[in-house]
Amino acid sequence: MTETTETATHGVILTDVAAAKVRSLLEQEGRDDLRLRLAVQPGGCSGLIYQLYFDERVLDGDALRDFDGVEVVVDKMSVPYLDGATIDFADTIEKQGFTIDNPNAGSSCACGGSFS
Repeated sequence: MTETTETATHGVILTDVAAAKVRSLLEQEGRDDLRLRLAVQPGGCSGLIYQLYFDERVLDGDALRDFDGVEVVVDKMSVPYLDGATIDFADTIEKQGFTIDNPNAGSSCACGGSFS
């Protein structure tokens, strides 16, 4: 557990709008034991895809950062790919959902679902 504390920081940013949406979703679920996990996995047409989901676990080596009560967890293998990435939430007539703006993505596919 001390390793998690030592690696408690990562460079991912959660906007206030996204944090509010996460809090709202957790309230709807009646859960206060979940964290928002962001990971990078092999896949997609450009080579890597984002995984964004709620997780109750904190694994050995995870980096954890708190945004006004919303904890964002990143696994140790994904940290370098996500340094400086911003998670936001859009709710407009054109788009609704979480978005990830990642300065480390060299290129992405046409649909924006994967990157390299």
